[in-house]
Amino acid sequence: MTDLATRARTLLDLHTAPEILVLTNVWDVVSAQVVARTEGVRALATASHGIASTFGYEDGENIPLDLHLDMVGRIAAAVDLPVSMDMEAGYGDAGETARRAMEKGVVGGNLEDQMKPLDEAVAAVEAVVRAGSDAGVDFVLNARTDALLRGGPGADRAALVAEAVRRGQAFLEAGAPVVFVPGLVAREEIEAVVEGLGRNRLTLISVPGASLPAREMQELGVARVSTGPFTQRVALTALQDAVVEMVGGGVLPPGTRALN
Repeated sequence: MTDLATRARTLLDLHTAPEILVLTNVWDVVSAQVVARTEGVRALATASHGIASTFGYEDGENIPLDLHLDMVGRIAAAVDLPVSMDMEAGYGDAGETARRAMEKGVVGGNLEDQMKPLDEAVAAVEAVVRAGSDAGVDFVLNARTDALLRGGPGADRAALVAEAVRRGQAFLEAGAPVVFVPGLVAREEIEAVVEGLGRNRLTLISVPGASLPAREMQELGVARVSTGPFTQRVALTALQDAVVEMVGGGVLPPGTRALN
């Protein structure tokens, strides 16, 4: 698939398919190539945390946008699958950041609301949707609300879920096809958000030791599940474990495969 609009349409269709879309987040070219070659993988997503960490930056738009986009562009050029970019909060101009991402071959992206006033957050969503329309691309905006992350311990979970639904509905009305709610892991809370947004409108992140299996999310009506920074941590955990074994007088893992 070389045509941007075709990739975008493919990615959009994957969100409404009966089978949940599993997006493994990648952070550089070789991680993207390994994931893309894995049977069953249908699209890729980048992780801002992973890319920033690769270059020695903290997450949160600390990595320069040009550097961030350069890596995302290299990833998109290295694989023959749709790629979605973690655009964080849009680097001050969500529409322009989306436009530049599309120039790099990206056909979707996450956009954080950072719990800004709802009218501001909606305006950012509209700007991204407009950038896609102007480019003739069905840009798959995964509009993220941090309602559950900003609640803090002891917060009224029902109220936080209701706020996530309220903001998510506004993002859907503004043109985003799906809404991302990090921090949502409990079955009953997922059910409440799916009821509020509709089936195949909610996307989640898989949190080690906390999240439901992807097949159960699918049964609940979740459109997509991604892995965020955790796949990079899986790789780094394997690296550190191998180093510990070697330093302790052992050998590298015998099952090591030549994947690059």
